[in-house]
Amino acid sequence: MIRNLFILLTITISGLVTAQDDGDAIVVMELFTSQGCSSCPPADELLDAIKEKYEDNNVFVLSYHVDYWNRLGWRDPFSDAAFSDYQRDYAQQFNSRSIYTPQLVVNGSEHFTGSNSTKALAAIRKYSTSKIINTIKLTDLKKEDDQIVIEYNVEGSTFDQVTFALVVSERTTKIGRGENRNRTLKNTNIVINRLVKEDVSGLVTLSIPDWISNNDELLIIAYTQNDELKTTGATKINI
Repeated sequence: MIRNLFILLTITISGLVTAQDDGDAIVVMELFTSQGCSSCPPADELLDAIKEKYEDNNVFVLSYHVDYWNRLGWRDPFSDAAFSDYQRDYAQQFNSRSIYTPQLVVNGSEHFTGSNSTKALAAIRKYSTSKIINTIKLTDLKKEDDQIVIEYNVEGSTFDQVTFALVVSERTTKIGRGENRNRTLKNTNIVINRLVKEDVSGLVTLSIPDWISNNDELLIIAYTQNDELKTTGATKINI
């Protein structure tokens, strides 16, 4: 399955690069997932494959680990109730009666099962031709032992909020209990801290969890959204 996925990605990328080289298009893919969900590993693998193929093409992938699977025997170490609440915000915008995993939200405009490679690649093609409304500039990054401070400025049309996601590039976890027990799972671009601002410019301070080591690759992905949570711009910076 993964081999076939990479073939699909290779075919798709040839038509995507030109549209994104000018920086006028972005694709933000937010995967709501959980290590306690047996249906989630294929979606995690898909997100990792997309990251590998499109990392330099203005495709931004994020893994938001929800907490409502924790009650089934395995506590996802990356889960956060705030991420579940964020998913509920999307449910309200999409007029969905419930939330689910794995859910992939693309540019805040559509959602589908996160393991559906056909829909994921179609969404990349679709949104790689759209124009951004906001440009986000990140400057003066300072990293201390337990926090990161960065200055930002948003240019362009009116937006509702700008999200700053502190992300660890990847982690591999041996699952001891729950639906995925005895499996070793790889998660990609895991959101470990999320902060939302409404101001056009200012300073952002993001705390670094104490389990992060010097070997972990960190980055900040920032993206603006309108009042319907649709993505209007995005950028990233490696730390």
